[in-house]
Amino acid sequence: MEHITLLLAIVVVTALVFDFTNGFHDTANAMATTISTGAMRPKAAVAMSAVLNLVGAFLSIEVAKTISGGIINEEGIRTEVIFAALVGAILWNLLTWLLGLPSSSSHALFGGLIGAAVMSAGFSAVNGGTVITKVLIPAVAAPVVAGLAALFATKLTYRIGSKADDKATSKGYRAGQIASAGLVSLAHGTNDAQKTMGVITLALVTGGVLAPGSNPPLWVIVSAGLAIALGTYLGGWRIIRTMGKGLTDLQPQQGFTAQTGAATVILASSNLGFSLSTTQVCSGAVMGAGLGRKGGVVRWSTATRMFVAWGLTLPAAGLVGAAAEFLAGQGTWGIAAVAVLLVAGSGAIWALSRRKPVTHTNVTDDEPSEPAGVVTTAIAAVTPPPTVAAAAVASEVDSKASVPAASSETAPAPAATV
Repeated sequence: MEHITLLLAIVVVTALVFDFTNGFHDTANAMATTISTGAMRPKAAVAMSAVLNLVGAFLSIEVAKTISGGIINEEGIRTEVIFAALVGAILWNLLTWLLGLPSSSSHALFGGLIGAAVMSAGFSAVNGGTVITKVLIPAVAAPVVAGLAALFATKLTYRIGSKADDKATSKGYRAGQIASAGLVSLAHGTNDAQKTMGVITLALVTGGVLAPGSNPPLWVIVSAGLAIALGTYLGGWRIIRTMGKGLTDLQPQQGFTAQTGAATVILASSNLGFSLSTTQVCSGAVMGAGLGRKGGVVRWSTATRMFVAWGLTLPAAGLVGAAAEFLAGQGTWGIAAVAVLLVAGSGAIWALSRRKPVTHTNVTDDEPSEPAGVVTTAIAAVTPPPTVAAAAVASEVDSKASVPAASSETAPAPAATV
C-alpha cells in the first residue's frame, strides 16, 4: 500500500508537469495573433491569458469526465499505466515546442493513454467508440469549422468596414482582439485544464482512492488550474512566433475574427464534452482569417509541417507511452528507469532550445525566410483589378505627364536670325 501511495504521488506530480507543458505549449492559441498585431505587449498578454485559464478551469467538468471514464476502461488499469501515458505526452509536447510546431497537447495525452493501456491490457482496454466520436471526428471537423467561420467572418468584416478609416477601425479591432483573446484563454482553461483533472481522477480511481465514475475533487481542480496558468504565464514563445508570424500575416481585423471563431468552437465543444484540440482549432481559424483578406496568403510550407505534426501526434505519443509502460510494468526499477528517462529527455530538449532562444523580446521578429510554395506564389502573383476611382486617378496622371512631351515634340523651331 505504501508503494501504491508513493506511485500515486509520482503520477499526480507528473500529471501537473504535463499540465504545465500544456500551458506554455498552448499559450499561442490565445495570444499569438494579439501579440503579432501589436494589440498587447507580450508579457501583459500572457499574464492575462494565465489568469483567465485559471478561471476557466472552474467552469465545467464535462471534459474531465470524458478523460477519466470514457477513453479507456478503468477496470484492470494499473496506476503505472497513467504514469507511462503522461511520459509519452510530456516528451512529445516538449519536442514539438522545440521545433516551434503548434501540435495538439490533447492528442499527445490521448495517444499516450491509448498506447500505455494497449500495452498493459490489450486493445479491449480502449473504448473505440468514444475515441472515434469524441476525439477523432472533432479533430478533423473542428479546425475546418473554425477555419471556414474565420474566413467568412473576415470577408464580411472587410466588406462592412471598406469605407471606414483604417486607423480608427484598426484601433477598434485591436480592442476587440483583447476581448476575444480573453475569451479564447477562458475556453482553453475550460477545455484543457480539465484533461489533467481527468487524468489525475483516473489515477486516483485506479489507486483505489476514489470510486469509479467519481468527479474530480476540489484540490484536483485547483492544482490543475494553477499548473496550466503558470505554464501559460511563462509563454511558449517559439510556437507564438509560428502562429503569429509563420502561418500568415495578420491585420487586427483578421486577428479578431480568428480568435472569436476559435473561442466559439472551443466553448461549444467543451459544453458537449468533446475533448478537441484547441491548438488545431486556433490554427485552422488563423489560416481561415489569412485567406479571408484579399491578397492574403497562407505559408503552406509551414502549414504542411504543422499538418504532419498533427498526424504524428497520436501514434508517436502512443508509441512512447507503450514503451514507457513496458518498462514500468517490470516493477519498481522499471518505474525508476522511466522517471530517469523522462528527466534526461526533458533536460536534453531544454539544452537544445538554449542554442537559439526565443523570448518575449524577439517573439515578434519575422520568421526566417524560406522559399515560397507553389500555391503561395500563384496567389501572390494575382494582382486585383483597380477600382474605378484608382483607374481615373491613374488616367489623369498619365494625361498630365504626356502634355509636356507632346508640346516639345510639336513646337515650331525658332526663327533664324539674319
